[in-house]
Amino acid sequence: MRIYFILFVAITLLPIVLKAQARTDKLYTVSGIGTSVPVGKAADVFGRKISTTLGLNYGLGQGGLFFYPKVSLHAFSYRAKMPDAGFTYTAQVGRATTYLLNLGLGYRKMVGKFAFYGFAGAGGGYILTPRVNVNDAALQVKLSNQSHFMPIAEGGAGIEYSLGGLAIFTEASYMNGFEKIQARNFTTVPLTIGIKPNLSKLFNR
Repeated sequence: MRIYFILFVAITLLPIVLKAQARTDKLYTVSGIGTSVPVGKAADVFGRKISTTLGLNYGLGQGGLFFYPKVSLHAFSYRAKMPDAGFTYTAQVGRATTYLLNLGLGYRKMVGKFAFYGFAGAGGGYILTPRVNVNDAALQVKLSNQSHFMPIAEGGAGIEYSLGGLAIFTEASYMNGFEKIQARNFTTVPLTIGIKPNLSKLFNR
Protein backbone atom coordinates (compact mmCIF):
# COMPACT_ATOMS: atom_id res chain seq x y z
CA MET A 1 0.00 0.00 0.00
CA ARG A 2 1.33 3.39 -1.06
CA ILE A 3 0.16 5.08 2.18
CA TYR A 4 2.01 2.67 4.46
CA PHE A 5 5.20 3.01 2.38
CA ILE A 6 5.09 6.82 2.71
CA LEU A 7 4.48 6.55 6.47
CA PHE A 8 7.36 4.07 6.82
CA VAL A 9 9.72 6.42 4.96
CA ALA A 10 8.63 9.37 7.13
CA ILE A 11 9.22 7.39 10.33
CA THR A 12 12.62 6.13 9.13
CA LEU A 13 13.99 9.47 7.95
CA LEU A 14 12.78 11.70 10.79
CA PRO A 15 15.59 10.89 13.25
CA ILE A 16 18.14 11.44 10.47
CA VAL A 17 16.78 14.64 8.95
CA LEU A 18 15.79 16.35 12.20
CA LYS A 19 18.48 16.68 14.85
CA ALA A 20 16.93 16.00 18.24
CA GLN A 21 17.48 18.12 21.33
CA ALA A 22 16.26 17.28 24.84
CA ARG A 23 12.50 17.66 25.03
CA THR A 24 10.02 15.81 27.24
CA ASP A 25 7.43 15.55 24.45
CA LYS A 26 9.87 14.74 21.62
CA LEU A 27 8.19 11.56 20.37
CA TYR A 28 4.82 9.93 20.93
CA THR A 29 3.24 7.06 19.05
CA VAL A 30 -0.50 7.51 18.56
CA SER A 31 -3.15 4.77 18.76
CA GLY A 32 -6.78 5.82 18.80
CA ILE A 33 -10.29 4.49 18.37
CA GLY A 34 -13.57 6.28 17.89
CA THR A 35 -15.96 7.20 15.12
CA SER A 36 -16.16 9.55 12.17
CA VAL A 37 -19.35 11.56 11.68
CA PRO A 38 -20.21 12.50 8.05
CA VAL A 39 -21.48 16.06 7.70
CA GLY A 40 -23.22 18.01 4.95
CA LYS A 41 -24.39 16.10 1.88
CA ALA A 42 -21.95 13.27 2.67
CA ALA A 43 -24.37 12.23 5.43
CA ASP A 44 -26.90 11.26 2.71
CA VAL A 45 -24.60 8.41 1.66
CA PHE A 46 -22.27 7.68 4.59
CA GLY A 47 -23.15 6.78 8.18
CA ARG A 48 -20.81 6.60 11.15
CA LYS A 49 -19.26 3.37 12.37
CA ILE A 50 -16.11 2.54 14.32
CA SER A 51 -12.76 4.02 13.26
CA THR A 52 -9.10 3.68 14.20
CA THR A 53 -6.13 6.04 13.94
CA LEU A 54 -2.39 5.30 13.93
CA GLY A 55 0.34 7.91 13.87
CA LEU A 56 3.22 9.82 15.44
CA ASN A 57 3.84 13.14 17.20
CA TYR A 58 7.46 14.19 16.57
CA GLY A 59 8.64 17.34 18.33
CA LEU A 60 10.43 19.97 16.23
CA GLY A 61 12.91 22.26 17.92
CA GLN A 62 12.54 23.41 21.54
CA GLY A 63 9.06 24.96 21.37
CA GLY A 64 5.70 23.25 21.13
CA LEU A 65 5.79 22.57 17.38
CA PHE A 66 5.44 18.94 16.25
CA PHE A 67 5.11 16.89 13.08
CA TYR A 68 1.94 14.76 13.00
CA PRO A 69 1.67 12.02 10.36
CA LYS A 70 -1.33 9.74 10.85
CA VAL A 71 -3.30 7.10 9.00
CA SER A 72 -7.10 7.20 9.35
CA LEU A 73 -8.89 3.88 8.95
CA HIS A 74 -12.52 4.99 9.07
CA ALA A 75 -15.45 2.66 8.53
CA PHE A 76 -18.84 3.93 7.37
CA SER A 77 -22.21 2.46 6.58
CA TYR A 78 -23.04 3.16 2.94
CA ARG A 79 -26.32 3.86 1.11
CA ALA A 80 -25.81 4.71 -2.57
CA LYS A 81 -28.24 7.22 -4.10
CA MET A 82 -27.45 6.48 -7.75
CA PRO A 83 -25.96 3.52 -9.65
CA ASP A 84 -22.26 3.67 -10.46
CA ALA A 85 -21.30 3.95 -14.12
CA GLY A 86 -22.03 0.67 -15.90
CA PHE A 87 -24.26 -0.62 -13.08
CA THR A 88 -28.05 -0.77 -12.80
CA TYR A 89 -28.57 -1.24 -9.08
CA THR A 90 -27.41 0.67 -6.00
CA ALA A 91 -25.74 -0.86 -2.95
CA GLN A 92 -27.73 -0.44 0.26
CA VAL A 93 -26.73 -1.26 3.85
CA GLY A 94 -23.15 -1.60 2.65
CA ARG A 95 -19.82 -0.70 4.21
CA ALA A 96 -17.24 1.86 3.05
CA THR A 97 -13.68 2.05 4.38
CA THR A 98 -10.94 4.67 4.16
CA TYR A 99 -7.15 4.45 3.99
CA LEU A 100 -6.12 8.08 4.35
CA LEU A 101 -2.73 9.57 5.27
CA ASN A 102 -2.57 13.10 6.67
CA LEU A 103 0.78 14.88 7.12
CA GLY A 104 0.20 17.66 9.63
CA LEU A 105 1.96 20.24 11.74
CA GLY A 106 0.75 20.93 15.25
CA TYR A 107 1.47 23.02 18.31
CA ARG A 108 1.28 21.68 21.88
CA LYS A 109 0.94 23.77 25.06
CA MET A 110 1.72 21.87 28.26
CA VAL A 111 0.04 22.92 31.53
CA GLY A 112 1.03 20.61 34.37
CA LYS A 113 -0.06 17.10 33.48
CA PHE A 114 -2.39 18.40 30.78
CA ALA A 115 -1.47 19.37 27.23
CA PHE A 116 -3.61 21.19 24.69
CA TYR A 117 -2.80 21.03 20.99
CA GLY A 118 -4.03 21.95 17.55
CA PHE A 119 -2.93 20.75 14.12
CA ALA A 120 -3.54 21.15 10.40
CA GLY A 121 -2.31 19.26 7.38
CA ALA A 122 -3.08 17.61 4.08
CA GLY A 123 -2.62 14.28 2.37
CA GLY A 124 -4.72 11.68 0.65
CA GLY A 125 -5.44 8.04 0.04
CA TYR A 126 -8.26 5.79 -1.01
CA ILE A 127 -11.89 5.24 -0.07
CA LEU A 128 -13.51 1.90 -0.96
CA THR A 129 -17.25 1.86 -1.59
CA PRO A 130 -19.43 -1.18 -2.37
CA ARG A 131 -21.32 -1.76 -5.60
CA VAL A 132 -23.59 -4.55 -6.76
CA ASN A 133 -24.23 -6.22 -10.12
CA VAL A 134 -27.33 -8.40 -10.47
CA ASN A 135 -27.62 -11.19 -13.06
CA ASP A 136 -31.36 -11.82 -13.19
CA ALA A 137 -31.08 -14.73 -15.61
CA ALA A 138 -28.62 -16.64 -13.42
CA LEU A 139 -30.22 -15.44 -10.17
CA GLN A 140 -26.81 -14.19 -9.02
CA VAL A 141 -25.61 -11.06 -7.23
CA LYS A 142 -21.96 -10.02 -7.53
CA LEU A 143 -20.54 -7.65 -4.92
CA SER A 144 -17.39 -5.60 -5.57
CA ASN A 145 -15.63 -2.47 -4.33
CA GLN A 146 -14.88 0.73 -6.18
CA SER A 147 -11.67 2.56 -5.23
CA HIS A 148 -11.80 6.37 -5.07
CA PHE A 149 -8.58 8.39 -4.82
CA MET A 150 -9.24 11.17 -2.30
CA PRO A 151 -6.95 14.16 -1.60
CA ILE A 152 -7.77 15.60 1.83
CA ALA A 153 -7.12 18.48 4.20
CA GLU A 154 -7.62 18.04 7.94
CA GLY A 155 -7.46 20.29 10.96
CA GLY A 156 -8.33 19.69 14.57
CA ALA A 157 -7.54 19.97 18.26
CA GLY A 158 -7.06 17.70 21.23
CA ILE A 159 -6.32 17.33 24.92
CA GLU A 160 -3.78 15.00 26.54
CA TYR A 161 -3.31 13.90 30.14
CA SER A 162 0.14 12.60 31.10
CA LEU A 163 0.50 9.45 33.17
CA GLY A 164 4.29 9.55 33.06
CA GLY A 165 5.45 7.34 30.21
CA LEU A 166 1.98 7.34 28.69
CA ALA A 167 -0.59 9.99 27.80
CA ILE A 168 -4.29 9.46 27.23
CA PHE A 169 -5.91 11.80 24.73
CA THR A 170 -9.12 12.85 23.06
CA GLU A 171 -9.18 14.57 19.69
CA ALA A 172 -11.70 16.07 17.27
CA SER A 173 -10.99 17.20 13.72
CA TYR A 174 -12.61 18.23 10.45
CA MET A 175 -11.66 16.36 7.28
CA ASN A 176 -12.49 17.69 3.82
CA GLY A 177 -12.05 15.63 0.64
CA PHE A 178 -11.41 17.27 -2.71
CA GLU A 179 -13.11 14.63 -4.87
CA LYS A 180 -16.78 13.69 -5.00
CA ILE A 181 -18.40 10.34 -4.23
CA GLN A 182 -21.98 9.91 -5.41
CA ALA A 183 -21.83 13.55 -6.60
CA ARG A 184 -21.26 14.69 -3.00
CA ASN A 185 -18.23 16.18 -1.28
CA PHE A 186 -16.61 13.87 1.25
CA THR A 187 -16.66 15.76 4.56
CA THR A 188 -16.50 14.17 7.99
CA VAL A 189 -15.68 14.89 11.64
CA PRO A 190 -13.39 12.24 13.20
CA LEU A 191 -13.75 11.84 16.98
CA THR A 192 -10.97 9.86 18.67
CA ILE A 193 -9.85 8.71 22.12
CA GLY A 194 -6.69 6.72 22.72
CA ILE A 195 -3.18 6.50 24.09
CA LYS A 196 0.18 8.07 23.25
CA PRO A 197 3.17 6.17 24.67
CA ASN A 198 5.97 8.70 25.28
CA LEU A 199 9.21 7.56 23.65
CA SER A 200 11.09 10.82 24.22
CA LYS A 201 13.71 9.11 26.44
CA LEU A 202 15.12 7.53 23.29
CA PHE A 203 16.37 11.01 22.33
CA ASN A 204 17.44 12.16 25.78
CA ARG A 205 20.11 9.55 26.57
